[in-house]
Parts: sequence; C-alpha cells; structure tokens
Amino acid sequence: MAKPISALFWFRQDLRLQDNTALNAALNKGYSIIPVYILDHDNAGPWAMGGASRWWLHESLASLNRALGGRLILKSGRPEKILPTLIGQTGAKAVFWNRCYEPWQIARDKTIKDDLKGRGITVESFKDFLLWEPWEILKDDGTPYKVFTPFYRKGCLGSPLTPLPADPLAHAWKQQLCTSQDGGDLLSGLGLLPKINWHATLAQTWQPGETGAQIRLQEFIQRGLRGYKQDRNRPDFENVSRLSPHLHFGEISIRTLWHTVQNAGRSEGLESDTDHFCSELGWREFSAYLLYHYPDLPRAPLQPRFAHFPWRDDPAALRAWQKGQTGIPIVDAGMRQLWQTGWMHNRVRMIVASFLVKNLLIHWHHGEDWFWDTLVDADLANNSASWQWVAGCGADAAPYFRIFNPVTQGEKFDPRGDYVRQYVPELSALSADEIHAPWTSRHTPAAYPPPLVDLKASRTRALAAFEQIKKAA
Repeated sequence: MAKPISALFWFRQDLRLQDNTALNAALNKGYSIIPVYILDHDNAGPWAMGGASRWWLHESLASLNRALGGRLILKSGRPEKILPTLIGQTGAKAVFWNRCYEPWQIARDKTIKDDLKGRGITVESFKDFLLWEPWEILKDDGTPYKVFTPFYRKGCLGSPLTPLPADPLAHAWKQQLCTSQDGGDLLSGLGLLPKINWHATLAQTWQPGETGAQIRLQEFIQRGLRGYKQDRNRPDFENVSRLSPHLHFGEISIRTLWHTVQNAGRSEGLESDTDHFCSELGWREFSAYLLYHYPDLPRAPLQPRFAHFPWRDDPAALRAWQKGQTGIPIVDAGMRQLWQTGWMHNRVRMIVASFLVKNLLIHWHHGEDWFWDTLVDADLANNSASWQWVAGCGADAAPYFRIFNPVTQGEKFDPRGDYVRQYVPELSALSADEIHAPWTSRHTPAAYPPPLVDLKASRTRALAAFEQIKKAA
C-alpha cells in the first residue's frame, strides 16, 4: 500500500480543528497532515504581539496541541526559513494555510509562496478569517469604501459562506496526522508567558481555545443575545458576546459564529438583536478592509490634516490613564477592567479613548499602543481603525467635535453604578447619584484622586485645537 503524501498545515490565526477551510481542503485531497505553528515576531516588527495576546496564544496553543494528540510542531523564527527546513525534514510535498491580512503578513506570505513554488512545492491558501475578501467589495468606480454603511450594504447583507462540515472525514481524519521527524520546540520554549505573574487574573476570566470559544458562544446565545440591540451598551449587563479574542485567534470561525447566531435568533424571534450583532461583525470586516486598502492605518491618520494636530506630551497624565487613576470613575473602571481581565466593554472603550484623546489631548498612538499590549483581543485592524474613529481622523469617523462626557455616559449606561463599584471599589459607598461625579460628594474617600482635568474646560481646549487644523487645512 502506497504511503500517503504529506502536507504541512501551517496554523496561524485559525487555532481550531472545526470549520477550518485550509485544513478541510488538505484533508479532502488525501494528504497526511503535519501540523505546525510558527511564532513570527521578526517579520511583525513593531506589531509583534503584546503581553496579553502572548498569554492567550500560549493557552490556545496548549489547547490545540492536546486536540492534536501532542503532534503540533512549535517553532519560533522566520517562517520563510523554517518551512523549507521542515519540508526537507519531513518530505512534505505541499503547504496549506488560511490567509492573514496584516500588511507584513501579506508581504511575508507572498515571498514564501513564490519561494516554495519555485522549489516544486504545492502551496494553497484560502479565505477563512473573513467573510468577504477585502478586494471583493468596491465602489462602482473601483475604489474602496471609507464609510461603513454602504460597505456593509453592498457586501455584508448577502449570505456568507455556510460553515464546513463538523468533521469532513468523521473522526478518521486524525489518522491522517503525521508524526514528524522533528518534534519542534516545547511550548514553554516559545517564551510567551510574562515574567511577572500579572496574568493570573486573566486565567480566572477566560478559557482560551476551541472548546472555550464554543462554551462562550452558547453562553451568549442563552444569556446575552436577547436584548442585545438595546443593552449591548450597558457594561453592567451581560449582553455582549466576549468572543472577540476567540475570533482573533481563530478558535471559532466567523462563518460558524454568523450562522449559529442567525439560526438561534430566528428560532427565538430575536431578528432585531441578531441583525444588530451581525452588523458588529460587519465592523470587524470593515476594519480589516481598511487595513488592507490603507496599510499605513496603524500610524497615519486617514484624514491628512490630523498630521498637524497639536497633541500634548504629558507622561504623568498618560500613566494615570493607564492605571485607572484619572479621578473620572467610568474611565478608571474601564482601565482597571482592562488590566485585570485583558478586555474592556466596547462602550467603555469609546469613553476612555475619547477622554485620552480629547480631554487630555494625548495622541491616539499612545492609547493604541497600550491597548495593543493589554488586550487579549488586540487586533491590528480593529485597534487602529477604532482609535482613528474616536480621534476623528479615520474612516467613517465620529466628528472631532463629538466629545464623550464621561459623567453623562456613566449615568446613562451604568445608571446604578454597579460597573464602577466592581472595578473602583473605593467608591462603593457612594450613591448612584454621586458615583459618576464623586467630586460633588462630601463622602468621596481621600484615597480616590481628584479629576485630572476639568471636563468642560478640557472640552473647550480640544475644540480650539481642532479649529487650528481646520484653519491650516
């Protein structure tokens, strides 16, 4: 009996076995699979993973390796060098992967594909991370959209691809796994875990991996989907999915998520909630789309006039913001939630970002960098597009003169103060009427700092700064 031909399957942002496009393709073509993950920090440059993402990746790879029976090859270095070496060691005749969309990944993958094909190796890549390829949705004149609504209407209201079969060859496909001649580096050798034990609280909050993603999805459907449209802005409620890190690392496919939620919503009569949730997935697509068409998005404002904005250099205020010591309760609650859990509610992300950029006049790059290091769902496209949106310099951006008032935002979206009390416990004795503006209360504990800035005066200062670049434009 002829020995089956082997293929490397290169795991990237698709750390799962179910509904995995490239993996299914390789299996259905009869290849014996050699699974490999390569930690590539060299090509990533300044956008190598931050601390929280590295912790998540460690746990996710451990979960994936268990599912693969300990056969996952783990390497660290440049894939353009490692893949040819593995091919030589294993005799693999093909390499399969799912496409990634960060600019450095696109350039790297093209180099690798051209090199391997020149060596006579079959290379196949697939759409998997997104519902629609960035080049598939363009305006009638062939240019990319810069506004979300027409982008979503044109591309994302159609029916996306359905999930692939749960197991293309039932359980027999695991017999197609090779045991490589090179066992790879141990997971601990990748050095993903931080040297200090700050990540202990992350482990209390999350279950990285494919199983954790499925559990989280079912919890959202059971407890969070009903009322999503109305209550997703309430950080004191549970009407958000918290699936963003699982999506980023590909522990659940976007197809599975879209269709599972759609089906659950229809069966429960929750079409409005479901449609709103899917539109949020559309924003994820739009962010990736923007990064593809505007690869300088992480640093260059899409509106060029903001290149001359008069940002302030205030390291002390930046540190206070990072530590949740601004004296503005909803801001401090959000920043402490971020540090403790590696995640922050989306409404609060907008509030803390607006405070940094507009009330403190600190460059959005500093906020982007802090989120990159501390979010377990740190995603270059989402992070860059979202910070530009709040700063008023991006695509479909909130107007610069739209400045969130953190007190009124807190009163509207955390009306009882439960969210603030959870993360700023020193204010727990204050009433709901006092907790979002504790400087107005006689009972504010001395340990809680006064506000870094006067909200009204800092708003006026921000608008004056905006007028400067309007005149210069």
